[in-house]
Amino acid sequence: MADTPSPTPVETIGDAGPVVYKPTPIEWIVPILFAGCFAWMTWNGPAFLMTFREAGPAVDALARRYGEINIFDWLSVVGTIGFLILGIKTVRRAPSEWEDWGLFDRISVFIGRVTMLLILTLVCVMVYEVVLRYVFERPTLWANEMSLWLAGFVFVLSGLYAMQQRSHIRIFLLYDVMPRWMQRTCDVISTALIVVFSFALFYGGFGEAYAKFMRWETFGTAFDPPIPATLKPTILIIVTLVAVQAIANLIRDWNLEPVVHSAADDIDQEELERLRRQVAED
Repeated sequence: MADTPSPTPVETIGDAGPVVYKPTPIEWIVPILFAGCFAWMTWNGPAFLMTFREAGPAVDALARRYGEINIFDWLSVVGTIGFLILGIKTVRRAPSEWEDWGLFDRISVFIGRVTMLLILTLVCVMVYEVVLRYVFERPTLWANEMSLWLAGFVFVLSGLYAMQQRSHIRIFLLYDVMPRWMQRTCDVISTALIVVFSFALFYGGFGEAYAKFMRWETFGTAFDPPIPATLKPTILIIVTLVAVQAIANLIRDWNLEPVVHSAADDIDQEELERLRRQVAED
């Protein structure tokens, strides 16, 4: 059963002007705590590999570089799961987001919130590096690789959010002139192609991703982050979630009335209204 759409974040009440919805503190805190716990768990991934794998050359190599698992590592796992559940329950729609939500939509949107947080973190890392490099002439050994690592996660995770928001690239020139039954047929075909592509990518890339993860392959630089070991499996997980989200979109949009697209769709009505009020005040 579909969730009841949340109230429109920007509303006008009488002559009092617009009442702007602001996110509650929990909507900021939960993604931050989730990202922190997940980052700790990811950075200490070798400790989990050494715990759950039998002794061997790969495990011995990890043991020489990383410490054994500790209580903080287990707490990061509990925190990641707990804050993920809490985040899915508390996430709410922003002004320009898709209104009709289901359970899986909540998962995708919460991951989108975390992705937005990663973008902010990426900007902070880059600014920090620029200041140290050009102001203090003391560049770091980790900022460049950290930026690549974060940017990789942002690029992959944002695809799931884009699918949930129906904001991926679509060409409507022929679609809009089709009858509704033909539009549904096209929707089924496009969703089937997404599922087939996701299956093929997962099937073809699983072996390599599994190998890189199990040996905890790193980037080979001074900072040496585990970019291959983390991004390869993440790509397969997210592409699978994208396929599931595409199926969820098909089901939820099946009975929607056809929408005719035009150039006016690119205009942000809320931004336009804000500019009108600003001009009127001036």
